[in-house]
Amino acid sequence: MESIHASLLLHSLGKEITEENLAKLIEAAGGTVDAAQLKAIVETLKSIKIEEVIASAGTVAPTVAPATAAPAVEEEKPKKKEKKKEEKKEEPEEEEAAEEEAGLASLFG
Repeated sequence: MESIHASLLLHSLGKEITEENLAKLIEAAGGTVDAAQLKAIVETLKSIKIEEVIASAGTVAPTVAPATAAPAVEEEKPKKKEKKKEEKKEEPEEEEAAEEEAGLASLFG
């Protein structure tokens, strides 16, 4: 996966995608270099026009976006439950305070 990311980075910088450039970039990022994988990536990319692949990938992205939005809605539900629990916890305290006041009033009254 690092080699693909490195290839895209080199392409966006206008640099030539070679085994040497990929290896330097991966090593600089702290990754480990797999020479066989780099060779395969460079050979494969010779027959691919990266700009066309990127352009066609842009048309797929909108179908993925709604799927990532759904978990955010689910996360909001527990927050509402927590608020209700907090409200319920406050009510008994208020009732207890009212009972204590009534109890004190009966002592003096």
